[in-house]
Amino acid sequence: MRTTRLSRRAVLSGAAAAAALTAVPSLQGGAQAAEGVTTYRWRNVVQGGTGFVTGVLFHPSVRGLAYARTDIGGAYRWDDSAGRWTPLIDHLGWDDWNLLGVEAMAVDPAHPNRLYLALGTYAQSWASNGAVLRSDDRGATWRRTDLTVKLGANEDGRGAGERLLVDPRDSDTLWLGTRHDGLLKSTDRGATWAAATGFPGTPSASGQGVTLLVAAGRTLYAGWGDSDGTAASLFRTVDGVTWEAVPGQPAGVAAKVPIRAAYDRHTRELYLTYANAPGPNGQSDGSVHALCTADGKWREVTPVQPGGTTDDGDTDSFGYGGVAVDARRPGTLVVSTNNRWSLVDTVFRSTDGGRSWTSLKDSAVLDVSETPYLKWGADAPKFGWWIQALALDPYDSRHVVYGTGATLYGTRDLKHWAPQIRGIEEASARLLISPPAGKAQLLSGCGDIGVMYHEKLTASPSRGMASNPVFGTATGLAQAAAKPAYVVRTGWGDHGNGAYSNDGGQTWAPFAAQPALAKDAPGPIAVTADGTVLLWVFVHWDGTTYPAYRSTDNGATWTEVPSFPKGATPVADPADPTRFYAYDTATGTLLASTDSGRTFTARAAGLPSGDTQFELVAAPGRSGDLWLSVKENGLYRSTDGGVGFAKVAGCRAAYTLGFGKAADGAAYPAVYLVGATDSVNAVHRSDDEAKSWVRINDDRHQWGWTGEAIAGDPRVYGRVYLATNGRGIQYGEPV
Repeated sequence: MRTTRLSRRAVLSGAAAAAALTAVPSLQGGAQAAEGVTTYRWRNVVQGGTGFVTGVLFHPSVRGLAYARTDIGGAYRWDDSAGRWTPLIDHLGWDDWNLLGVEAMAVDPAHPNRLYLALGTYAQSWASNGAVLRSDDRGATWRRTDLTVKLGANEDGRGAGERLLVDPRDSDTLWLGTRHDGLLKSTDRGATWAAATGFPGTPSASGQGVTLLVAAGRTLYAGWGDSDGTAASLFRTVDGVTWEAVPGQPAGVAAKVPIRAAYDRHTRELYLTYANAPGPNGQSDGSVHALCTADGKWREVTPVQPGGTTDDGDTDSFGYGGVAVDARRPGTLVVSTNNRWSLVDTVFRSTDGGRSWTSLKDSAVLDVSETPYLKWGADAPKFGWWIQALALDPYDSRHVVYGTGATLYGTRDLKHWAPQIRGIEEASARLLISPPAGKAQLLSGCGDIGVMYHEKLTASPSRGMASNPVFGTATGLAQAAAKPAYVVRTGWGDHGNGAYSNDGGQTWAPFAAQPALAKDAPGPIAVTADGTVLLWVFVHWDGTTYPAYRSTDNGATWTEVPSFPKGATPVADPADPTRFYAYDTATGTLLASTDSGRTFTARAAGLPSGDTQFELVAAPGRSGDLWLSVKENGLYRSTDGGVGFAKVAGCRAAYTLGFGKAADGAAYPAVYLVGATDSVNAVHRSDDEAKSWVRINDDRHQWGWTGEAIAGDPRVYGRVYLATNGRGIQYGEPV
């Protein structure tokens, strides 16, 4: 969707600013309960990163202190003594889901406890405006200012930056570069913002705007991403009022978009990486340049020119991404390539100001034993891709870290590299199964990383991502209720978009055949309780829906089911292998099959309808016990296989629902709900068939949007698994 340009008026002032000064807590690991909340301890199911780390920032004045930002999964603080990251903005709730993406971050060298975050995942018209959080205790608590402009932490250019900067001449002054609204300035430590006067960049509704802000001594530099390669793309100010284009700056396609910058205070040189596109995708050319701020002279220091030919005859196209300087050794710096798919991205290091370079990839020894999914099935782990976040520890010249599209690698000797990712979990989880038996504690399906088999909740799965085929995004995951060793999955695969397992998801085999629709529109799948019939639905990424297909021979042959409602999610009855159900959201009708999915007929009608996907689930161990979550319309239940539904009292909104082991003395499984029993969307549990609910998360554990999937553990009462959009899989247990 196209964004709309906003005016350059003051962003927040007066009473609105005062209202935004309320302190809010960050996640600190405990489980304090608010009034009316059952006390739970919440932790991540360990996957190990699994998302794009877009920025890493070592504090220049404090040994061992660093921060990381992600495109959709929040910000983190590094605890050097513990060797792990602490999430900082899990307190952001349902209505603030768009703030889980971190566009930029800034620290104050003169005040080590101060931290600033610029939040906003999407700049589209349907997304909320951005916000700035400011902390005086390294992210333990926050004060918030809502902006009237949009930021884009998950848009193109999200690996550029940083776009947020504390003015080195005055700690009360902050600068924020936006994509479509120019440069903003605050003179009260981020409490209020207004358009910076005199900045020469012209805002554009479709451009990149300010891509980076950096201080070189007392001079500020701003990268501009909307140049055509001939106009200026780098501006500076020496007084914070008057801006000018930097004389002599590089031009041409290879220097079209400034990506990142780093200043060597010893040599007084400013190093900048460039590309012909903002990235992380789409870059095919780039360069690296150094500006001597003492005399204004430029020199090109590009390690390798893009555009050559590989031994396989491919074009070696890429841009340049990250850059960092060594605070202890003058003229020592690292830069990274980006979007280099033919020869794989690398980090180059120079000890002579960029006159000569060494590729650290060439001598690298990678150890991904802590996160085996980085082997991508049977493939050897790659040094990296989408390397735009790159940082060099100011207190340890051999400690370098860089982000990729899936993890954060670190080294302490410039040779041995391993994921430095503990504590960072940013998967977009979509599908969850907690098996009733077997070795697995959990099966998960996520965006980008497919399906994982979790033997433990505290360690990345030893088998990594499910292979044969290897999936990118998972679209379907189902287990035969009476035969839990049989599991099926669907998604975007490397050789086939569907697979089955006869050992509970430990190993997989692709379907022998798949309908032609599966190539471009793999959707959800269901399997009968006895594992004999598969029902596969096809939905294109653009929303186009197609007929469902049925297989009775483990995916060897498929037959169209014309009576199945297009685009609906199939649900198998957990006790009767002849029954399937589907909810037609377009008409508000429940359809059922009593012949193992051959035909479907309408039952209950007149239920809530719309162009959205409601959720239908079946209670375990029972036939015809159906629950229907219809978002703001609440929760409905049928106990007769969908012939009739009754609205569940006391549930104002229902987004996703699951079941777990019953409480002691209870005859019905525990019911878990993401929805609202009053005015607040939260996570709830009921031990009495939804007659009463207790909230089991609290205001410090909200994780933005959580309406995709929830699953109780059938073997452990009270344990529940929750899918988030960017903070991985959370699991909670009563304290």
